[in-house]
Amino acid sequence: MHKINPARVDFVTLKLFCAIAKSGSITKGAKECSLALSAASRRISDLEETVGITLLDRAARGVILTQAGYTVMQHALRLFQGFEQLSHELGEYANGIKGHVRLWANMSALTEILPEALSDFLDAHPNIQLDVEEQLSGDIVRAILDEIADIGVFAEGTPTAGLETKVIGQDQLVVICSKAHPLAQRKRISFEECLDYHFVGLNRGSSLLELTSRQAEKLGKSMRLRIQVRSYDAMCQMINANLGIGIAPLKACAAQIKVMNLTSINLEDSWSERNLLLAIKKDIKKSPASILLAEHLIKST
Repeated sequence: MHKINPARVDFVTLKLFCAIAKSGSITKGAKECSLALSAASRRISDLEETVGITLLDRAARGVILTQAGYTVMQHALRLFQGFEQLSHELGEYANGIKGHVRLWANMSALTEILPEALSDFLDAHPNIQLDVEEQLSGDIVRAILDEIADIGVFAEGTPTAGLETKVIGQDQLVVICSKAHPLAQRKRISFEECLDYHFVGLNRGSSLLELTSRQAEKLGKSMRLRIQVRSYDAMCQMINANLGIGIAPLKACAAQIKVMNLTSINLEDSWSERNLLLAIKKDIKKSPASILLAEHLIKST
C-alpha cells in the first residue's frame, strides 16, 4: 500500500487541484489561484507523485478527474470546510464571542448590581462561560493579583495596588438592629453613637470591617465586636437574636430585614455611601471575553 506523507501536501496545492477540477483546465485553475502555469503544472505533478496515482486525465480540451482524483477532491473540500469552521471559531474567540471568564465579587455587588448585568451579558454572548464566586473584598484583590480571578467587583477602601479600577456602583450602609434593641426607634444615627453598643461584624478580610474599624480608630475608640460571621445572612441571624447591631449595605440585606422584622437606621456619616469598584490586573494581556465583560459591566451598572 502506498503511504501518503501529509507533510508534502499543502493547502495551496489542494486549492489549485479543486480549481482545476472545477474548471476542467490547468490554465484556468492556475489563473484562479494566481499561479504561473508552469508552477501549477509542477504542483499537480508533485501531488500525483506524492499520492502515487494519476489524478487527472489530460486531454486536448482540458483535464478530467480520475476516480482517485474525485476522491482527493472530496477530501480536499471537506478539509477546506473544516478549516473555514476552525477559522470562524477562532475568530469568535479573538473577538470575545467565545471564552471563559472568572469573576469574583463581594456580597453587595452580587446582590445589588450584578444579577441583571450578568443576565444581559450572557443573553448577548451565550458561548462565553462565566464562573462567578462570592468572596470577601480582600480575597478578591489577592485572587486578581495571583490571576486566579480575571475580574473582581468589591467595595472601595480595599488596597488596590497593581490593579486597574473603575467605579461601577454605590451602596448605602445602614445600622441594623432587632426590634428589641434600644436603638430600634431611631431614624438616623452617627457611627460614634453606635460604638456604645456591641456589634455583629464580618470576618477579617472584609472591606466593611476594615472601613468601620478604621472609622472607630479615627474617633479614638474601638468596635465592641461580640461575634464575627462571614455573610450578611448570618449577620442578620445574629442581630435577630439580639446579640448586637450590625452595619451592612441596605440593598444586600433588604430581604433579611423584611423576613426577620429587623430595623434599619440611616447612618449620618459621609462614608456610609461607598463605591463599588470593578478591578482587573494591570499590565497583563486580557482575554477578549474578559474585556467584553468588563466593558459591559462598566456601561450597564
